[in-house]
Amino acid sequence: MKKTKGKILVVDDEKSMREILEIFLTSEGYSVSAAENGGKAIEAVKKDIFDLIITDMKMPGVSGLELLRTVKQTTPETTVVIVTAFGTTESAVEAMKLGAYDYIQKPFKMDDIRLVVKNALEKQKLQKDVSILKKQLKPPSLENIVGRSSSMQALFSVISKTAESSASVLITGESGTGKELVAKAIHSLSPRKDNHFVAINCAAIPEGLLESELFGYMKGAFTGAASNKQGLFELANDGTLFLDEIGEMPLNLQAKLLRVIEGGTFRRVGGVTDIKVDVRTISATNRNLEDLIEKRLFREDLYFRINVLSVKIPPLRERRDDIPLLVDYFLKKFAGDSKQFSREAIELFKNYQWKGNVRELENIIERVVLLCDDEVIDAKHLPEEISSVSKTEKVVVPSGGMDIEQLMEYTEKAYLLKALEKTNGVKTEAAKLLNLTFRSFRHKLKKYGIDRKIITD
Repeated sequence: MKKTKGKILVVDDEKSMREILEIFLTSEGYSVSAAENGGKAIEAVKKDIFDLIITDMKMPGVSGLELLRTVKQTTPETTVVIVTAFGTTESAVEAMKLGAYDYIQKPFKMDDIRLVVKNALEKQKLQKDVSILKKQLKPPSLENIVGRSSSMQALFSVISKTAESSASVLITGESGTGKELVAKAIHSLSPRKDNHFVAINCAAIPEGLLESELFGYMKGAFTGAASNKQGLFELANDGTLFLDEIGEMPLNLQAKLLRVIEGGTFRRVGGVTDIKVDVRTISATNRNLEDLIEKRLFREDLYFRINVLSVKIPPLRERRDDIPLLVDYFLKKFAGDSKQFSREAIELFKNYQWKGNVRELENIIERVVLLCDDEVIDAKHLPEEISSVSKTEKVVVPSGGMDIEQLMEYTEKAYLLKALEKTNGVKTEAAKLLNLTFRSFRHKLKKYGIDRKIITD
């Protein structure tokens, strides 16, 4: 289907005028419909959403002003241009106050029509862009994803190759690994990068509202539907729609999603007209969709449609070599150059299990930066679950290797300090807690340069 520059409705009771405008605007690359009066136009607006309506001011029955009022109530995002004869400029001014974009006086030149339509649709597109991007940062490229480990280099390669295609993508990975960041990177490297990236979390929206969010709705489709509204598929047209937590989508809605992915068409809630879109879908989940299929909680045919290309993000514990880079990245984000982590603190970060992955790491660094007044953030400033050593914690040796002596020294020093703290600085008692001779205890204090006032017996 050939892409059009916009959807226009021409409204005029003069057949010749309708035909002239319809032929001209179609030749300019627009998709054009026509209505012979205001009443017919209102019926058309109830069934479909137009980017632009060009309407005559004076018509029998429903006038251009009445049509304008109806359009602004039912489909506020539609732009309206009024066509008026000489001597009715006061009415044209009134139309502008009611929300018309502009007015054109009869007789007019086609160049005037061309310019007004072009400017009106450009302004409308700009308003939509601002609305969508207001709460979004510029989509990142690979440069914004932190990592030098071999697993991340492999991920970067997959992202770059995936971006070249328009096929559906399924991103898998544990919670907090950065699935949306990867989705944005794929979009920003793709031929669709200049169009919208629209994201929705399928688990965060109540089941009854998810359908209307995705596909939009028509006025009166349900209680509270006071006007026609475009859905996210329309907003993402020619761009990318990111469906996060797709494993949480209800089964009845999965069938409708399958239809739009397969055929590129859908209907708004309460609508009767098929709407054609060109949208690339990128889905993400932290659940095993194959298990859900076996439990009949996820459609197998939908799974194959969204999983044409697969991207798997490794958990943070499988790329520990990247942790110092991530720590430095988030530290600069939250503290600039005003703070730094000690080597001991970074080593603890590297050996923690990170069940919440990169998101957990970011949240902890933000919290520590806010609570720590010192320039150097040490082990004592970290949450207990990180600073304490768990006997039951699974031992993991990073793929890039580790400094075992440094870790052992850090652990020994931490226990020396903890023992002194428990005994209020009494060295003999602290030595007993650690099952050390007093002489050995003093030697270790000297070795690690522990300089503090010690209360002795």
